[in-house]
Amino acid sequence: MTAISLSDALTREELRDMSRTANWRGALMLGGDFVLLIAAFALAIWSPWLSPVSVLIIAGRQLAFAIVMHDCAHRSLFRTKWLNEFTGKWIGGASIDAPFLAYRDYHLNHHKYAGTPDDPDHVLVEGYPVTKDSLRRKFIRDFTGQTFVKELVFSWKDATFTGKLPFLVFQAVMIGALWLAGAVWAITLWWAARIFVFPAIMRLRNIGEHGVALDRYDPEPRRNTHTTRASWLERLTVAPNHVHYHLEHHMFAAVPPYHLPRLHRTLSERGYFEGFDCVSPGYGTVLRKAVRA
Repeated sequence: MTAISLSDALTREELRDMSRTANWRGALMLGGDFVLLIAAFALAIWSPWLSPVSVLIIAGRQLAFAIVMHDCAHRSLFRTKWLNEFTGKWIGGASIDAPFLAYRDYHLNHHKYAGTPDDPDHVLVEGYPVTKDSLRRKFIRDFTGQTFVKELVFSWKDATFTGKLPFLVFQAVMIGALWLAGAVWAITLWWAARIFVFPAIMRLRNIGEHGVALDRYDPEPRRNTHTTRASWLERLTVAPNHVHYHLEHHMFAAVPPYHLPRLHRTLSERGYFEGFDCVSPGYGTVLRKAVRA
């Protein structure tokens, strides 16, 4: 069966329309992330017994803020350049203690060299598919905090006050808001999520993006990148801000996240993915693909 060409699946006019950014749409997406974060804190404050649920939701919002940094690095979240720069540094990167400018340089190289041995992200998914025991050990390291400690040591090596300022300000604002709510103790929920859950959902995200791709060394995007159709629960936790449409993002990095669902539907309806095992129906399928038969 002959693969459908991109020009047969999408017109230039459609792509141009989907590539339009809007400040209000970026603000709406970012605002939604903050609303869910506040709701997660409020849930645990209202009933501490529900703290495990709150931690899971908070970890999902931490990933959402990481994706905000990612989208701002592409200047695709907002139409206004300085909004992307400010949000990427002081919210996205600050929330997870990642330097925005360094991340942008690194990530743009990932796009530049995707499908080649020079892709710097290969290390994140090297060896997949793996054995079931290997995958289990990886997630055990994540859920027991070992991965976080490793990342922490790397993050604070040669750290400077200027470089860490966005992170420190973000933490201070959160603590101040929780103090005003009379629940400073709730900051422990953020750190429980960051230490014990966030590394695991980051790993699952990486596996779903390139770990289960058909051939990470093939320049054809449908072979080196993968998309996952996430459920509402997965979107709440492991696939926020439409990050699961990763193949579409790699094909057209200028398309803002809020247009990726439309791009996916258009390409799917026109058969662009047919003949390629590049789309999974959920992250359960992703995990099965990540294990050697």
